[in-house]
Amino acid sequence: MGALWTKSLCEKGGWDAGSGKGGRMIELVERQIRIDGKAVLVMCGEIHYFRLAREDWEDRIIKLKEAGCNAVASYIPWICHEPVQGQVDLTGKTRSELDLGAFIDLCASYELYFFARPGPFIMAEMKNEGIPYWVYEAFPEAIPVGWDGAEPTTPTLDYLAPRFLEAAKNWYREVSKILTSRTYPNGGNVMALQLDNEIGMLSWVSNTPDLTDNLLADFANWLAKKDTADYPFQTTDIAQNPALIRSPKDDYVAKLHQDLGYYMRDRFRKYVETLRNYAEDFGMTGIPFVVNIHGTGGGRGYTFPIGISQLYESYTQQAGYLPGSDIYFGDFTMENFQDLYLINAFMTATNREEQPISSVEFNCGDGNFGDNLGGRYDVSAADLKARLCIAQGNRLINYYLMAGGRNYEMAENPPRQDGNNRIAITGERHGFAAPISPEGDLNYTYPRMAESIQTIMGLSDKLAAMNEEHDALHFAFIPDYYMTEYSYPNSVMAQAIKHNIEANRASGNWDIVAKSLLLKNYRFSAIDIQNSTFDAKQHPVIALPCARYLARDIQECLVTYLKNGGGLFIYGELPLYDMEGRKCQILMDSLGVTYKTTKNDSGYGLSIIGENWCTDKSEIRTHHAQLFDVKAGTAILKEKQGNGYCGIEATVGKGRAIAVTTAYRGDIDFIEAAFTRLGANPKLKHDYPHHGIVITTTTNSKNERFVHILNLDGIEKQFRLTENEAVIFGGNKITLGAKSGLILPLQMQLAQVHILYSTAEIICYEEKEMVLRLLKPGAVVALQTHLSITESPEYTITRKGDTISVYIKKASGELKINFYQS
Repeated sequence: MGALWTKSLCEKGGWDAGSGKGGRMIELVERQIRIDGKAVLVMCGEIHYFRLAREDWEDRIIKLKEAGCNAVASYIPWICHEPVQGQVDLTGKTRSELDLGAFIDLCASYELYFFARPGPFIMAEMKNEGIPYWVYEAFPEAIPVGWDGAEPTTPTLDYLAPRFLEAAKNWYREVSKILTSRTYPNGGNVMALQLDNEIGMLSWVSNTPDLTDNLLADFANWLAKKDTADYPFQTTDIAQNPALIRSPKDDYVAKLHQDLGYYMRDRFRKYVETLRNYAEDFGMTGIPFVVNIHGTGGGRGYTFPIGISQLYESYTQQAGYLPGSDIYFGDFTMENFQDLYLINAFMTATNREEQPISSVEFNCGDGNFGDNLGGRYDVSAADLKARLCIAQGNRLINYYLMAGGRNYEMAENPPRQDGNNRIAITGERHGFAAPISPEGDLNYTYPRMAESIQTIMGLSDKLAAMNEEHDALHFAFIPDYYMTEYSYPNSVMAQAIKHNIEANRASGNWDIVAKSLLLKNYRFSAIDIQNSTFDAKQHPVIALPCARYLARDIQECLVTYLKNGGGLFIYGELPLYDMEGRKCQILMDSLGVTYKTTKNDSGYGLSIIGENWCTDKSEIRTHHAQLFDVKAGTAILKEKQGNGYCGIEATVGKGRAIAVTTAYRGDIDFIEAAFTRLGANPKLKHDYPHHGIVITTTTNSKNERFVHILNLDGIEKQFRLTENEAVIFGGNKITLGAKSGLILPLQMQLAQVHILYSTAEIICYEEKEMVLRLLKPGAVVALQTHLSITESPEYTITRKGDTISVYIKKASGELKINFYQS
């Protein structure tokens, strides 16, 4: 096991109870979480108090704190606390483990913040996703109606059904009686409140829009305020004929898809606003309101931006919201590492200027979710993912699930005949995969996770105020490309648009373009080109995932961007239509090409060769190519047997575009060459002869910096780094262990010592002590200080001018360097 929690780490990341209520505040400022004016990283672990015997609470809290966390998170399940309408137990009168206040107070006694997650929906494998049975029985009008009048296949509800909202308000009233006096501004430790959970997820995964009578009436009113000329009916007809919406016809289904998506974004926004108003009305003020974004699945992040698309209007509607991701990638590998980088970038791109990103469900443990030996995550998984998230500006991580527990049986008499009458669907034991088992044992993933958290928290006062640095490159994000959560299944047109967008918005753009850029050491940000202005000066080069469908106004903005000197890399297809299927070829026409045909071949009948600056590229087989005649510009890729081109470079005004409209191979040199031609060059480079290394940098207002390095492979690597062609770290080699990461300082003041650089991680520092984590002998720390350094046989010291270099002899483990006043 790695070193556990120490006093110094606690002091850097722990909770200061302060001297009273005066002046205590939590703010979201400059993409930071500031507590009493100080930037803070919040590292949570999820412990479900209601799934543990009360006498086990303290053991789990101690183990969480020993792992390095400074906060505890928990859902607060409505189904447990109010199983019978009007009979609320939040004080443990019916079951001792339901005493919410006592659990929060116990966390406070260990100087831990508390992150409250009261739903109404909580998921967490609970029956009805945490909603009491009586809600469905009492308010049947809130149960959604899907396409063609189908019943829902998930236990979702119409969020704005009036009687459901009234019940939710009563639930918030009761929870607030426990939470309000314990919020941080009121002298307690409750530092954030999540509003519902994964809003819109259930209807998305089941393709069951909430087409209740209540919703259709509201949608009709919403449509009446818009231009409805393209609909072959009046909005007043919807009430009498709900099938106009529930069973749409092909002549308006594409427009309905767009309008329904925009309407649901606004509906989710209203729901979030309503819950916040309830919380604030009951005294829950002065803390961030968290909105949880869903979407990862199957170890990938392809669909995560669907959650952003659904909810970005909800968490950007006003100040005080903190958006949080669900990160369920399993192992962190060459297959999926770029997914995490992209979704963090997309979240940042859609946030308000002051909003940081967070992760409120950060997958940890061994992956054995089914208790069937089906998961065996590498111990590096949680470590590497956390390091990348922190580097990209994530200020709160909630390890989910930190500790397992048990699902008790409901007290209903007679028992509900649902198979077991328990509160959840997982049987008696829950959290089989957690680092801390239901019985309190530590599994094999706990030590590495703890080491990772402790390392991050040891540097948290610096990391909490740092932002990622980027090269002159942005990845385009289009929220409407992910507005595919509802698609009428019986419409050929609706399915054609959906499938083409799904095929081009991610997949190759993530697995070829983004991955190659990261492996070539590009540090890029993202930009929402649908809702943000962009220009060639501030956004010199943009990578655009593009489908056959793209809104007219976005096409027009892209052409203007090119004419004014921008560099545009297009991967996927050139747009032939707008998002409602109407012919729109503005971007294509600007490149000087005309559309010929699209070929799809799952066999071996379609091959691509290079031309001009791509003549040295080997012939490749592909399954897809959108082919053009080139009237102007330069052809760079074409079909081998035929005269259609699927790679074009074109000058447009002062700018330049490169379009690749075929499923190309993972050629990282080709991607680098293309972006270099557009004017984007990576400033950071390493001399390791193979790829598998991810590098980025962060900086603060004092120009202190960290270099964040990840090794995705199971082999040790040694290399040197350069920045703008000049060596950094004094030209010394950096050793990066198999599937490990490093956070290395540059030009950083630590107490009375100025660190010029260190090729070993500094995992803790105090006024006159610094602790390093070593992987190999030969690490070097170059520093400046007026203090003297205590001699040790584990290192040698040299001086050149005012620079002191400490050469480490010790091979591995931790090493203390002590300073003293001479």
